[in-house]
Amino acid sequence: MTRTHRVTILLNDSEWKALNTYLSKYDIKNRSQMIRETLMMNILQRFDADNPTLF
Repeated sequence: MTRTHRVTILLNDSEWKALNTYLSKYDIKNRSQMIRETLMMNILQRFDADNPTLF
């Protein structure tokens, strides 16, 4: 799928440092992909948890 919607976030110094430390520690080369996958995984988990159940 083509990505056409841009999302911009701002981080403070400690968040930026934590992100870069994480990327270095786990040898992650594609920062955008990691952030996108982490964000979407969290969103989908919350959708599953918030689903109404019959019992």
